Amino acid sequence: MSKKKPTVAIIGRPNVGKSTFTNRLIGSRESIVDDLPGVTRDRIYFDVEWLGRKFTIVDTGGIIPDSNDDIMLSIYSQAKIAAEEADAIVFMVDSQEGVNAADIDIANILRQSGKKIFLAVNKIDTPEKMALINEFYELGLGNPYPVSALHGSGGIGDMLEDIMKVLPEAEVEEETKQIKVAIVGKPNAGKSSLTNALLGKDRVIVSDVAGTTRDTIDSNVVINGQEYILLDTAGIRKKSKVEYGVEKFAVARAIRAIENADITILMVDVTEGLTDQDKKIIALTQEAGKGLIIAMNKWDLVENKTSTTINNYTKKLRDDAPYLDYVPIIFISALEKQRLTKIFDLVNEVYEQWTKRVSTSLFNKIILEAYTLNPPIIEKNKRLRIYYATQVSISPPEFVVFVNDNTLVKPAYKRYLEKKLREAFGFNGVPFKVFFKNRKDKEK
Repeated sequence: MSKKKPTVAIIGRPNVGKSTFTNRLIGSRESIVDDLPGVTRDRIYFDVEWLGRKFTIVDTGGIIPDSNDDIMLSIYSQAKIAAEEADAIVFMVDSQEGVNAADIDIANILRQSGKKIFLAVNKIDTPEKMALINEFYELGLGNPYPVSALHGSGGIGDMLEDIMKVLPEAEVEEETKQIKVAIVGKPNAGKSSLTNALLGKDRVIVSDVAGTTRDTIDSNVVINGQEYILLDTAGIRKKSKVEYGVEKFAVARAIRAIENADITILMVDVTEGLTDQDKKIIALTQEAGKGLIIAMNKWDLVENKTSTTINNYTKKLRDDAPYLDYVPIIFISALEKQRLTKIFDLVNEVYEQWTKRVSTSLFNKIILEAYTLNPPIIEKNKRLRIYYATQVSISPPEFVVFVNDNTLVKPAYKRYLEKKLREAFGFNGVPFKVFFKNRKDKEK
């Protein structure tokens, strides 16, 4: 059994220190911090523990209530959703700037939520600045808490203690196996659109502007009793095009999301085809040993489709990257929600392969049959001999084959044995590894 934790939303204008405060609470730099307003755009969830109480905090994008910018409007929408979902709200303001019209508008909006609001006046770094909190009483939200998110000082402890008093107890939930799915790809390939379509709601901000997603966004969804965690990531561009700062940190988090996931869905713009950058992202997933599904997105933009169009596109992709013959390919339109229900079926299938364990006896039988049918050539009066083989791990599957001399295992013969293993056991969508270790030849 698990418990659903209460939630606290962190809300305020851009650049008042919400992400710095979030990082202070969780003890690491998970939320991206930068002097550029609007760095955090989606709502991002983190688990926190304070004095034995566990709860979830939601870092949100900075709100500019009267903005007409599409991105800022989306950020505003995300923050409102966070406020509606939360059990309590931390409204963060900047002591150095004082109360402005945006703060007053946000305070009025938050009051309408009916939630308990804790007013955190940030950047109170020295005792001399304590007097700056006085003008924030005019917001009508009760006693403000002087805090320094950067230094972790001030009234942070007092505020957290008061928050604990209003949070409900965690709700007991049934324990379910979670499958972590990272949605990866180049900028503007449709990753956030797919996430929203799979969730059935606008969980993340979608824009034609490449690079809209900065953080890795975790979202939970349950389909037919199975729980999935969808990790929407920032677009991964070529290193030469990634500028130092916000984007570099975003790309690093996207790569880390691949490492933390079970299955990766590579979003490819079907109008561009599989690019060199897509292949580099594939290499990252293979190196991390993760299950892989290729989703050819924007299928709605392909004109004059016939019954053979998908087969033609698939053949072209397979010919272009024959090493991906084990990877399932699905043609979708995240915008038009075409074939999206099949994605979770594929995720389940690949996850089953990723966690599969084959019997030692059957594995040895396949390896020895392959060896007998096609024995390796003799080199310097010495032939490779296979004694015994076993699977040593799952997620991803890894195998060890004990031989007389592993230097006799040539790349071509290794590929031959791996091909026979795929023919026998499938492992669709899953990179597996076969290691060859020496064992003393007892017959000598």
